[in-house]
Amino acid sequence: MGESANNEGVAAVDRALSILDAFTAQDAGLTLSEIARRTGLYKSTALRLAESLEKFGYLRRDEEGYFKVGAKPLYLGTLFQRQFRTADVVPRALRQIAEELRESASFFVRDEDRRLCLHRVDAPRAVRDAINEGDRLPLDTGASGHVILAFAGQAGPRYDGIRRSLHAASFGERDPETAAVSCPVFRIHQEFAGALTVSGPRYRIEETTVGKILPVLVRHAQELTRQFGGNPDVFRALSPEAPPGL
Repeated sequence: MGESANNEGVAAVDRALSILDAFTAQDAGLTLSEIARRTGLYKSTALRLAESLEKFGYLRRDEEGYFKVGAKPLYLGTLFQRQFRTADVVPRALRQIAEELRESASFFVRDEDRRLCLHRVDAPRAVRDAINEGDRLPLDTGASGHVILAFAGQAGPRYDGIRRSLHAASFGERDPETAAVSCPVFRIHQEFAGALTVSGPRYRIEETTVGKILPVLVRHAQELTRQFGGNPDVFRALSPEAPPGL
């Protein structure tokens, strides 16, 4: 009996959250009928849940009866931004990437006119590229630098290609013996957060191929984007076309 009631409670929470998920950035507001249609709920159920969400500030209703997102989600978003630390999630992803690909994994962010290695996990091999947490490297060489520049709005065919394909690769740019593949990670409002990167000796990266590295990198970039508060669905449009000029 208790378990049944618990399951019903969980289902009610799921339905209530589905109402919040029904809103998009293009919506000025939704009628009860639109909410019911988007969620698949009966109008009576949608109304009951919407009124509960309104009571706790997650929804509000204007004079014309349209439901709109309330102030409470903004408050929760502010809490998320205050409490979130990259160190809580990024190193774990880097360890998994390094284990899967047996190459080094890094997370780069922009630091004025350089790129900063914020987190790093070395490859479980004796031969690897030499990058350490805290290293500041040029922005205009290396896959992660190109990703950072691309999502900072850098013009040019190469950067247009990176924005389309959501990745960059470099071979021997910063060091003739190393290569790297990099993907963007996004945070709240789809703002660029950093560049998730796999790097190693050039001959091994070329032997493994970008085509085999990229799916692993994208999967973790998606998950980090979700954890950062961004929309991971952007990676569904990942183009198989490599950025030009690589």
